[in-house]
Amino acid sequence: MSNVLVVGGAGYIGSHACLALREAGHEVVVYDNFSTGHREAVLGGVLIDGDVRDSEKLKEALRNYRVSVVMHFAALISVEESVSNPIAYYEANVEGTLSLLSAMVDVGVEVMVFSSTAAVYGKPDYSPMLEDHPTRPLNAYGESKLAIERAFPHYERAYGLRISKLRYFNASGADPEGRLGEAHYPETHLIPRAFNAVLGGPPLEIFGENYSTPDGTCLRDFVHVTDLADAHVRVLRRLQDGGDSDVYNVGTGSAYSVREVIQMVEKVTGQEVPTIISPRRIGDPSSLLAASDRIQNELGWTPAHSNLQEIVESAWRWHQTGWHVGATGDTG
Repeated sequence: MSNVLVVGGAGYIGSHACLALREAGHEVVVYDNFSTGHREAVLGGVLIDGDVRDSEKLKEALRNYRVSVVMHFAALISVEESVSNPIAYYEANVEGTLSLLSAMVDVGVEVMVFSSTAAVYGKPDYSPMLEDHPTRPLNAYGESKLAIERAFPHYERAYGLRISKLRYFNASGADPEGRLGEAHYPETHLIPRAFNAVLGGPPLEIFGENYSTPDGTCLRDFVHVTDLADAHVRVLRRLQDGGDSDVYNVGTGSAYSVREVIQMVEKVTGQEVPTIISPRRIGDPSSLLAASDRIQNELGWTPAHSNLQEIVESAWRWHQTGWHVGATGDTG
């Protein structure tokens, strides 16, 4: 087993990946600046408070803990914010990743699993989308991730790195055992925003109801965060076994509309979700749907927890604990 540096390991997806790594027998070193992550989400192991743009501190962590593999989750992820503040996204997502790559090259760590996104594709030419679908991002978030994806082959050729990229769709749900869940502040993801509306917070905004979809709202591919964490561990194992760099979609191939998700939240909670209709957000495609045949066929990955009801039920169980309120300061 390996010593794995999980950059952004206190965030939503990173913290679930840490659970999966430990359960697979790896030693985990969490590196996070807690700008969006939470100390409460680090459930054991080594914790380093550091910024991904601090290459010297990264090199120190890689050396001191004899790290052989990096998982990189640290990023800003809000599509809407990336449109209004692209500087922050290029600084965090591009500059930060280049800093991490430099540290890896200097120390001699050659393997990385990189958290990418379906936002690199932009408006679909066909659906479900394969990994070779054209990449035409609609926002600075997708552009910043794609810029780094395009840098990787040059680092691989020059320095012998092996980097696999996971382009995942809508991460959702919570750890089935209730140890972790989703906590962003402000919250931007659909399911927890619906819960907040149920619990007396502001009504849930539906951003656009005139898309060319069956009910007029956006269609999205929701993948359970536990399944997503499992995908990272499987890709890591492939790289450790000598596999080449690759790119994998991680999704279910099933799409649900915003209104269908709201209906499931109402079914699970037994309460109505108050809603208001708002204009479309700039950069939101009408539909995003994954073809995940590659990771399923090559690595044996399956979306075992990703039916919509299980996603919503796991998230609701965790949301009711109130952990997200203490961790984020969000009283909604």
